[in-house]
Amino acid sequence: MGTLVINLPSSESAIALAGQREENLKQLAQQTGATVVLRGQELLISGTDNQVALGERLVRSLEPYWSIGKPITGVDILTARHALDTQRQEDLQDLQRDVLARTRRGEEIRAKTFRQRQYIQAIRKHDLTFCIGPAGTGKTFLAAIIAVQALLSNEYERLILTRPAVEAGEKLGFLPGDLQQKVNPYLRPLYDALHEMLDPEKIPNLMERGVIEVAPLAYMRGRTLNNAFVILDEAQNTTPAQMKMVLTRLGFRSRMVVTGDITQTDLPMNQQSGLAIAQKILQNVDGIAFCQLSKADVVRNPLVQRIVAAYEQYET
Repeated sequence: MGTLVINLPSSESAIALAGQREENLKQLAQQTGATVVLRGQELLISGTDNQVALGERLVRSLEPYWSIGKPITGVDILTARHALDTQRQEDLQDLQRDVLARTRRGEEIRAKTFRQRQYIQAIRKHDLTFCIGPAGTGKTFLAAIIAVQALLSNEYERLILTRPAVEAGEKLGFLPGDLQQKVNPYLRPLYDALHEMLDPEKIPNLMERGVIEVAPLAYMRGRTLNNAFVILDEAQNTTPAQMKMVLTRLGFRSRMVVTGDITQTDLPMNQQSGLAIAQKILQNVDGIAFCQLSKADVVRNPLVQRIVAAYEQYET
């Protein structure tokens, strides 16, 4: 048994490494088997030689974050541990360096997991990308961030955000207000990403000019979407006919990202999901990328990851 002391450069580094209520220290201990204690700016790692060595390697692999006082999440720790286990330290460094975007407040947005990074790279390389995975994995948020960036750099003339207006037990007609007010609650996740990148006061103006269009899927019928970045969200709630319809809208100089969670379909029991059918039909079509995210890619509250895992266990 032994103890290793790592001297952190500042109180900000200590706070970033420890996390809220020292959650990160608990996770570091859980991942390594060592006892991990923070005393001021000194991090003490105690245990067997192997536990201490693993603890040091894990903490050092997170140094690009804590050395500058950047908050560390549980997902960052899990990704770093996975990189150590699979000899992917260089990939981890690339992931840590690759800043996807900066919010209007100057905060960095980057992939948190290797699969998220593969998803981002797929969107950049392919005209059509499907991303399938559970809630909280960043499917919609990351796609919208890339889309807004492309719009701001004039790569595309329009950003179109759409999703089927199907929800558990509700129909649009029962909601108050005009069409836009009816649709807004369904598109909240897309708006959240827009607000990270754009001044909220500018968004209505961009929508009035048609630069950003937010509409239910039915409004895509009969259109050809040229020079546009299209995001179809909640695609598990499309019928096969709706999915074929929207995919065949893709025009010249356009890009489309289709996101959904096949395990959370709100369609009637006897109705097949257009997303599931598209995955079977298009899996091997050249030029189309399929990305699969899992509970390990959940970047919300750690409790969400445990909820997803519990449901997976119950359903198998």
